Amino acid sequence: MDLFEYSRQQQLQKDAPLAYRMRPRTFDEFIGQEHIVGEKKLLRRMIEADRLTSIILWGPPGSGKTTLANIIAEKTASHFETINAVLDGVARLREVINDANERRRLYSKQTILFIDEIHRWNKSQQDALLPRVEAGEITLIGATTENPYFEIISPLLSRSRVFELQPLAADDVKQVLKRALKDSERGLGDQQVHLQEDALTHLARIADGDARDALNALELAVLSTAATADGKIVIDLEVAQESIQRRAVRYDKDGDEHHDTISAFIKSVRGSDPDAALFWLAKMVQAGEDHRFIMRRLLILASEDVGMANPRGIMVASGLAQALEYVGMPEGLYFLAHATIYLAASPKSNSVGAIFSAIRDIEKGVNTEVPAHLRNSPRQRDADHHAYKYPHDFPAHFVKQQYLPNGLTDKRWYEPTEQGAEASVRDWLTKLHQPNNREEPPH
Repeated sequence: MDLFEYSRQQQLQKDAPLAYRMRPRTFDEFIGQEHIVGEKKLLRRMIEADRLTSIILWGPPGSGKTTLANIIAEKTASHFETINAVLDGVARLREVINDANERRRLYSKQTILFIDEIHRWNKSQQDALLPRVEAGEITLIGATTENPYFEIISPLLSRSRVFELQPLAADDVKQVLKRALKDSERGLGDQQVHLQEDALTHLARIADGDARDALNALELAVLSTAATADGKIVIDLEVAQESIQRRAVRYDKDGDEHHDTISAFIKSVRGSDPDAALFWLAKMVQAGEDHRFIMRRLLILASEDVGMANPRGIMVASGLAQALEYVGMPEGLYFLAHATIYLAASPKSNSVGAIFSAIRDIEKGVNTEVPAHLRNSPRQRDADHHAYKYPHDFPAHFVKQQYLPNGLTDKRWYEPTEQGAEASVRDWLTKLHQPNNREEPPH
């Protein structure tokens, strides 16, 4: 590289977006993903020992996939090549493979190939890659925002190890922004930028785990804000809202607003008001509430408040919770709304809470000895008058006999309501326990 090319590269680096300039170069600068790159974790050990095998990095935008690839490029003694699956195809892959084979023949040097957005390659393109990975001509690093178990062919997956990256926590994004404000070489440290605390919190929360989005918003805020007379660039909440294009909702995830809003949400679903429930759901989503937290509360409500009145409620909620995990946000908002509306529009019963009444009685010291005829023991055969009666030998597959301990035979904890599907349960149990039910087995 001559002096002019070096000068041009330096200028390009200086003019690059803040998110690009602040991309971590070492593990010491890398924030988040401790579960895969923390001290002594497998991926970090592989990278630091330069013993990398083919891997797939799966995670949402801005979670650090490309950054990890760049750190590998700096750490490895192998040659590092990059392909973007959107721009490059099989022809470019062939060039890389030919160069890799020539490099190995002449210099005994391995090649690592990073394919960004590998899910954009169709099956035939991935098929062209497979034998190269299998033969060890290249070591593959694939990066994808889509579930690789759906988007990448099985033979290629079986020859790679998948590492899943999680969205950065809001505190991690705050750390990224603060580092950019302090860094004079690559960040904004050479300017007098004052980012107010509520503005910092808003950018970190609305970025939803995407460090790139947060840095882009911060850079836009700085570039669009005039300095004060003493040279300071003050970024307040209003500027932060404009820069990331979402209005801040009054919401403190650790304070009263958090607890009050989730309370209003649950009470609206319990109260069968779908519109109110959707409103509070929208507030939480807009404020950056953890979508898993919301879904967990809906799962609890499906049993606690809908329960036996609509037994399908828990199945629907569980299915939507699984769909949310598969798809993630923002599309997962459909599943949150679906569960909210379905449960709000369902008949309600809190009868399954009877378990807590039973627990309280046990805590008070009631008799808990199992009746002889219910025990899993030969002793029950020694007392014919207490012999266990097999319900399937009787009409309606039911026979009256003692199931509770002595002293509790008249106790009732479960009281079925007349709501929804539970009304039929109530009628069925009432009919079974009528005095004229037969107790003798058929002959």
